[in-house]
Amino acid sequence: MQDLAQGVARFQRDVFPAKAELFAHLATHHTPHTLFISCSDARVVPELITGTEPGDLFVIRTAGNLVPAYTPGADGVAASIEYAVATLDVKDIVVCGHSACGAMTALVEGHDLSGAPAVAAWLRHAEASRARTTADGDVPALVRQNVLAQLANLATHPSVARALAEGKVALHGWVYDIPTGRVEALTAAGSALAA
Repeated sequence: MQDLAQGVARFQRDVFPAKAELFAHLATHHTPHTLFISCSDARVVPELITGTEPGDLFVIRTAGNLVPAYTPGADGVAASIEYAVATLDVKDIVVCGHSACGAMTALVEGHDLSGAPAVAAWLRHAEASRARTTADGDVPALVRQNVLAQLANLATHPSVARALAEGKVALHGWVYDIPTGRVEALTAAGSALAA
């Protein structure tokens, strides 16, 4: 906690004053341009990777950057997606996977998750990703297929489907490579684009 408290002190002393005008604007305006869905992994920092300012991204972080297909009922991920698309009118949605993903590694290596039943249940949302991955034991392939599967799941959400049909939002799949900082953009067919 001492490190966090020191970080807050540095923020208040150095960062906030330099961006006081931005924060004053953000106090009354919430207009992010992108919904960024990434893994909860502490090594993946969306604002750092994209070089964005506070207020630019509406961020959802889940283990394995999983987006459950839409089902009616209370769901924090679905509520956040709906709010970003239907209320904030984001123009882009990025699903960003990453190298060395613990969730995807657990699936590939068949880790015993009996001591973490909530994690095991959550990772069932990656079953379509596993089915799309042809090579056994290939974590990078599963990471890529998982991003594509989560994009497909996003399209099942009514707010996203409506915005897609109206041409108001675009979906993007990315894979962030931690040791190189490289970001690979995926097409719907799963091949890499220059990024």
